[in-house]
Amino acid sequence: MAGAAAGRGRDRVDRPVSGGRRDGRRPRLGPCYARTVDRHRLVGVVIVLVSAASFGSGGLFAQPVYAAGVDWLTLLAWRFLIGSSLAWIWLLSSSQRRAGLRRLPRRRVVAALALGVLYLGNSGTYYASIETVPVSLAALIVYIYPPVVAVLSLRVGQPLVGRRPWIALGLALTGVVLALGGIPTGSMPPTLGLVLIIASPLIYAVWIVLSARLSGERTDRVGEATDDGASPAAATALMMTATALGFWALALATEHPVLPAQVPSEAWPGILGVGVVATFIAIQTFYAGARRVGAAQASLISTFEPVWTITLAAILFGETLGPIQLVGGALVIGGVLLAQAAPPSLGRGVTLRVADE
Repeated sequence: MAGAAAGRGRDRVDRPVSGGRRDGRRPRLGPCYARTVDRHRLVGVVIVLVSAASFGSGGLFAQPVYAAGVDWLTLLAWRFLIGSSLAWIWLLSSSQRRAGLRRLPRRRVVAALALGVLYLGNSGTYYASIETVPVSLAALIVYIYPPVVAVLSLRVGQPLVGRRPWIALGLALTGVVLALGGIPTGSMPPTLGLVLIIASPLIYAVWIVLSARLSGERTDRVGEATDDGASPAAATALMMTATALGFWALALATEHPVLPAQVPSEAWPGILGVGVVATFIAIQTFYAGARRVGAAQASLISTFEPVWTITLAAILFGETLGPIQLVGGALVIGGVLLAQAAPPSLGRGVTLRVADE
């Protein structure tokens, strides 16, 4: 089997096939290529599913933190301090990952730090809004971000190709609505809370698309199919550091009780869970997975998040899943599977692996 080669602006192969064809025409792709692409894509899908489950666990970890009297700003300050610290340990523990950091040009370092500042808006608006907006309504509104990412990716990222992924996106979003059990009745949330919760997914969608651009994603290729994208370990360490610094500056400026002695001891297990699982693992895996499958596909796959959260809450807290929620979960999973059944497009810069004849 010939080695893999990634071309810029055109596909390259290491040697000709079909009797030494050298006429410049695209070679016939053998079954080994299909297996390689499928395996590579499957790994990306699994990584994004891990990210979705990790993000979805954040609310469960946060419950005892809020119950202990800790507010959202203190939680987020420690969340990103823990997450960024682990990201740097992960980055510096490998010579290959350290080399990825050294190779980053200054403009990409600045871009990663700016994306970290932008992430302040996503996290801050969501956690501030759920103090006044019902969590089920907030979770429903947040999931406007996958279609926003899909539309933005038509211009600046790897777009969803063909009808099938768009149908899958519609199925998944319908499933999210059903899985959340509908919007609770009652008094209308405050206007500020609604504005904040609507702003959160819009900011997040922009962050996803721009972080994909940082990884090297373009309209003709995913991030991993290029040589000049920022490595996941380096980019996420820089981004989380900027986010942590922003939240700590905001907390100290507003005299929030963020020092360790000011945080109740019973809140620390939840804070550690949010920092390790819902921050370090979640962001690291999302960025790495999106480099393999593209930002739009990663956002579609992430609709698995509320299904995971509801299921885990049922297991841990004995909450009962109703028939509508089960149908919704099935639609989400079906949408994700349908999207992955669609064959990926062979854009420029895609790695080709050609079978021997």
